[in-house]
Amino acid sequence: MTIERFIAGLPKAELHLHIEGTLEPEMALALGRRNGVVLPWANTSELRAAYDFANLQEFLDLYYHGTRVLIEERDFHELTMAYLRRAGAQNVRHAEVFFDAQAHTARGVPFATVIDGIWRGLREGEQEFGVSSRLILCFLRDRPIAEAEEILDQALEYRDRLVAVGLDSAEVGNPPGKFADLFARARRWGLLAVAHAGEEGPAEYVRQVVERLGASRIDHGNRVLDDAALVHKLARVGMPFTVCPLSNLRLGVVARMADHPLQRMLDAGLLVTVNSDDPAYFGGYVNENYLAAAVALGLDEETLRGLARNSFAASFLDEAAKRNYIAKVDSYGT
Repeated sequence: MTIERFIAGLPKAELHLHIEGTLEPEMALALGRRNGVVLPWANTSELRAAYDFANLQEFLDLYYHGTRVLIEERDFHELTMAYLRRAGAQNVRHAEVFFDAQAHTARGVPFATVIDGIWRGLREGEQEFGVSSRLILCFLRDRPIAEAEEILDQALEYRDRLVAVGLDSAEVGNPPGKFADLFARARRWGLLAVAHAGEEGPAEYVRQVVERLGASRIDHGNRVLDDAALVHKLARVGMPFTVCPLSNLRLGVVARMADHPLQRMLDAGLLVTVNSDDPAYFGGYVNENYLAAAVALGLDEETLRGLARNSFAASFLDEAAKRNYIAKVDSYGT
């Protein structure tokens, strides 16, 4: 069996996926036409050519520009269904999906419109494509905390639909610790916590996410390797990391895939998972991320199976569901 076929059939979960980051150029242009939003690109070729980023901020500028076409509930529903269709085809059996409510409410789109569209897509997608899901509300760390507080107020009306809160957007200069009170409030309402840290920011941000935000998972976390004591602590407690290889390559976090720290993180005993982040912008969904890492780092089938096993172990599924999926991973290809 080729490595491509092995990855294609491997059952897996995806734990680091921004639904807005699945907006393919074709859909962006179609929604723009439908909603009367004029984009500065005439066709898909021009828009794809714009996906050439030097850093995280350049990507975010384009990413938020693209969200302008998402206006009606059906837009969010169609976006979610399109992702789950692709995910199911790649044998993703469970997805934990981020959404950036502030990117939409700041444009005048009601919170209810956003979450209702995504939620309907998640429920229909599970029935149609066999992908179970959980939903995570992310706060934008480069916007005012008061705005995030208002979003949490609205989100708590829908807390039965949410499993966790998260933290994303421009990392440098926006330490996670300043959101400690906000996250404590969310946790008091029964929500779990995850947060982006150590992508472009320092290992100290990873420490803050754990110690001040009470995170159950670290999103990205590459720079944790700069702090040996922190690595040892997080390996000992089994803290999961949602690593995104193609994202790191396209945003210049690593110069070459061969330089990616995934194998070093595994060697250090960290619980690492592989995910696609914003796949429409970074050149691949979850299988392409597995394949890029496998080829560049020489990962064998057992390592890939271990990454898939980790993806279910690190999920917010119940223990019985985790055991069921992990058993399927263990029996795959044997």
